[in-house]
Amino acid sequence: MTDRAPRTATLEDVARVAGVSRATVSRVINGVRNVDLEIQELVRRAIAETGYAPNRAARSLVTRRAGNIALVVSGAEDESGYAVTVFADPFFGRVAAGAVDFLRPLGIHPLLMLADSDQARADVVANLRQGNADGALVVSTHAEDPLPELFVRAGVPAVLFARPATPIPVSYVDLAHQDGARLAAEHLLARGCRRLATITGPLDVPASQDRLAGFRDAMARRGHPYIPIVEGDFKQNGGEGAMERLLTEHPKLDGVFVANDLMAQGALLVLRQHGRRVPEDVAVVGFDDSPAALACRPQLTTVRQPVEDMAGEMARLLLSHIENPKSEPTSVIFDPTLVVRGSA
Repeated sequence: MTDRAPRTATLEDVARVAGVSRATVSRVINGVRNVDLEIQELVRRAIAETGYAPNRAARSLVTRRAGNIALVVSGAEDESGYAVTVFADPFFGRVAAGAVDFLRPLGIHPLLMLADSDQARADVVANLRQGNADGALVVSTHAEDPLPELFVRAGVPAVLFARPATPIPVSYVDLAHQDGARLAAEHLLARGCRRLATITGPLDVPASQDRLAGFRDAMARRGHPYIPIVEGDFKQNGGEGAMERLLTEHPKLDGVFVANDLMAQGALLVLRQHGRRVPEDVAVVGFDDSPAALACRPQLTTVRQPVEDMAGEMARLLLSHIENPKSEPTSVIFDPTLVVRGSA
C-alpha cells in the first residue's frame, strides 16, 4: 500500500482555521491595507498552523511580478568595509528580523542588498526595474542618501525606515523621536538631576535633530534653558569620546541623555573609568532599547523604539503599494515608551 502524500494546504484551509473568508485571507496575503490588524494576525497564525505556502511561481505568470521584495541597506563605505559595519550594528538585525517575521508566513523571503556606492545604488535600482524584485524596504544610514529619490524617479515601489532628510513622495515608517527625548528628560529631572547634558547622533540625520529638539524643549519648559551637547556618531567609540569631552568641560554633570544605546554603552564605560557611580553620581538614559541596553552595566534605562514592529509595518505598506501601484505615499509614526532599568 502506497502512502499518500500529505495534502497541500489551501486558502480555504487558512480561512477555516482563521475564521474569516477566503477573500480576507487573499487580501492579507497581498498586503491590502484595509484589513483590521487583529484579523491580519489571525490569518498569519493560521498560515503558520496550516503550513500554507502561496504558489508564487504560478502567481508571477499571471501578475508578472517576481513574488519577492528587496531589503536594501544604503550608505557609504567606510574603512572597515560597509558590510562589516552593517552586520555589527544590532539595529539592522532588528529591522531584518521584523521584516522576515511579517513576510515569512506569507511565503515571501526578502533579498538583502547592500548599496554602499553610487554604482551599487544604480545596480540596485536597475535590478528592481528589471523585475528581480517587486519593491524595496529601504534603510538609509546617511542623510544625503540619493537612493530613495532614485526609486521614486524609477517608479519602483519603496518604503523607508525613517523620514527622509529631503521631502520626496515616498512612504515611510518612523518614530515620534521628540516625544521619546521628552520622556528621557522628564525621567532624569524626576529623579533629581539638575546638571544635564546630551550626546547627540550625527546632526545631519533627522532622527538626531528630533531627539535633540525634544530634549531641549522639555528641559526649557522645566526652567533649564542651556543644555551642553556633544555630537556623536551612533557608535560605541563615539559615545566614549563624547563622554570624555563632557566630563572635561562639565565635570559636575549629574545626568546624560544619549541618543542611542551603543553610544550610551561607551559613555557608561568612560564614567566607570573615571570613578563615577551610575546612577548615584551620574544618571544615564539611552535610546532604542536594543540588545546593547541589556549588555550595559548597570543595565540601561532607555527609550524604546519598537524596531521590529516598525519593520513589519514597512513590509505591510510595501505589499499594499505593490498591489495598488496608484496608491498615494503615506507615513506611519510609532510612539516611544520609556524602559526603566538600573542606569537612571
